[in-house]
Amino acid sequence: MRYKLTKDKLIFNLIAYSFLTVFTVCCLLPFLLVISGALSSEQSILEHGYSLLPRDFSLSAFRMLLAEPTEILQAYGVTITVTLIGTAAGLLVTAMAAYVLQRKCFPHRNAFAFFFYFTTIFEGGIVPRYILMIRYLDMKNNLLALILPLLINVFYIIIIRSSISASLPDSLIESAQMDGAGEFQIFRRIVLPLTKPILATIGLFMALEYWNDWFNAMLYIDRVNMVPLQYFLYKMLSQITMLRELVARVPMLTAVTPPEESFKMAMTLVTIGPILLLYPFVQKYFVSGIMIGAVKG
Repeated sequence: MRYKLTKDKLIFNLIAYSFLTVFTVCCLLPFLLVISGALSSEQSILEHGYSLLPRDFSLSAFRMLLAEPTEILQAYGVTITVTLIGTAAGLLVTAMAAYVLQRKCFPHRNAFAFFFYFTTIFEGGIVPRYILMIRYLDMKNNLLALILPLLINVFYIIIIRSSISASLPDSLIESAQMDGAGEFQIFRRIVLPLTKPILATIGLFMALEYWNDWFNAMLYIDRVNMVPLQYFLYKMLSQITMLRELVARVPMLTAVTPPEESFKMAMTLVTIGPILLLYPFVQKYFVSGIMIGAVKG
């Protein structure tokens, strides 16, 4: 049977596709400006601003960025390691906590739920956390210092808990218990497969947090070989800014003006490239996972 479009549906599709096309172009324009800025000379950006196509093609920003390839590759390795370990451990801990808080047979789940919720309203702050990490846990120059602060997010626990409640009936768990399955076996064989969409979505958010984190490295990492990518590029950008300020005060140094604006664009491309490759693997789960709890029934 051939599907026939009515006039109303045709008009609706035309409007919808037109809107989506405009929206897609609006989303792509900033990315095109970033690419163009990274491939433009510093002088052309300062004189003419950013454009969709490079006015004066130049690779000076990438030459400066990749001047020490060993260091940036080392920073990449640290960031990838922290992102993989932190995301996997964070998903496991968050999913287990959400499962426990969802179980009605757990007698103290309301008290624990209040404890988690309380931390979203009040927290100790940076100074107590720094004292805890350095003095009591001895996490100075330790990769765990980049993993532990972002390991648990209460908001993610609440989301996964709601997802489990919506997709996992109590009768299914009771049936598994009658067949002799333990709690961890139920969690591994029933809960995790049924909550795969929301876990993939939360995992993407966690990976983005670990990938973009530089603040914890600034607090706890001093060794050059343990600096993650974001903090490594942040220090490079700070050095370029200081050099430009020095050049502005000493006119004789104008010939060595570093490419600050184009360097920012090149830095953006270097940092977002690998994480963009992660999205296609979770795309099929992302829409269903992000809509969990929006419609019930």
